[in-house]
Amino acid sequence: MSKGLDKIVQYFSKQGPIYAQKFYAWAEPQVRPALEVFWKYARVELIPPSPSEIPEIRTKIQNLIKGVRESKWRETTVREAWLNTLVTAEVACWFFMGEIIGKRHIVGYKV
Repeated sequence: MSKGLDKIVQYFSKQGPIYAQKFYAWAEPQVRPALEVFWKYARVELIPPSPSEIPEIRTKIQNLIKGVRESKWRETTVREAWLNTLVTAEVACWFFMGEIIGKRHIVGYKV
């Protein structure tokens, strides 16, 4: 290695842990409250359904199918329809963003 690169490597090997400690001391108070809130909700919302909840899920799916057969969608208000449209658009956008991230390219797969 050249002498200049040698000095840079030595500098960062000595100063790197010091800067890492300073960064941790700065970031930890800001990140910890956000992570606590995340884990608070994640413990409740991101768990799979328990076996006792399966019949309730089955009933809700049957009610949904029954509502489609009986054209219950005609009874939705404009506000409910608009909110449903926004939720559908959000889900579609997240799906396409996931596809782009998975492909690592915007248009098509790199073959």
